[in-house]
Amino acid sequence: MPGELILVVEDEDKIAAVLQEYLESANFRTERLADGAAVVPWLHDNKADLILLDLMLPGADGLSVFREIRKSSQVPVIMITARREESDRLAGFDLGVDDYICKPFSPKEVVARVVALLRRSKGEARNAPDVRMVLDRSTYRATVAERSVSLTALEFEMLEVLMTSPGRIFTRDEIMDRIYRDFRIVNDRTIDSHIKKLRRKLDTLGFAESPLRSVYGVGYKFDA
Repeated sequence: MPGELILVVEDEDKIAAVLQEYLESANFRTERLADGAAVVPWLHDNKADLILLDLMLPGADGLSVFREIRKSSQVPVIMITARREESDRLAGFDLGVDDYICKPFSPKEVVARVVALLRRSKGEARNAPDVRMVLDRSTYRATVAERSVSLTALEFEMLEVLMTSPGRIFTRDEIMDRIYRDFRIVNDRTIDSHIKKLRRKLDTLGFAESPLRSVYGVGYKFDA
């Protein structure tokens, strides 16, 4: 998909230069802004296909910029932030940020996330599912057609998180941030155990292939 314009909003010159180099090597066009306050005026006169938006910016912080963007545009946005800023990441997800990249990051992973998000935004990532899963929070049940299964509260929360962005890969840290809002310490094996139990339950709903997919070394995604 050559030619898409990626707006890189990053005030650190070295990071911005690396991002632009890798994106342009992948046949994307890039523009770069270093001030958060300049983003919305730029979008009034230009069109980006995707925005890489740093959280900590001079002029206006990333979350404030995102709120302004969403008042007039649904352009896909990937927020770039420090791994330890859990509260900011949660706030971003609650606002509707499409994806997060944590510093330090691999430029190749950023490019892969950009490609995946652009495909999803254009409806190219997956075919429409043959069946639709419905979640009922009042009973903690997942239903497909006339089959349903009862879930624990944690299993329900986990499934709901993954279903918010079908096809998107959530790391274990991201899943923990979303379902453990009291920021308790939980290890990766706990998440893996919950996923394993959840997958077994969903397998009873008649899917030809489990909608919960493991992505080796990264995390999990929901793909019906």
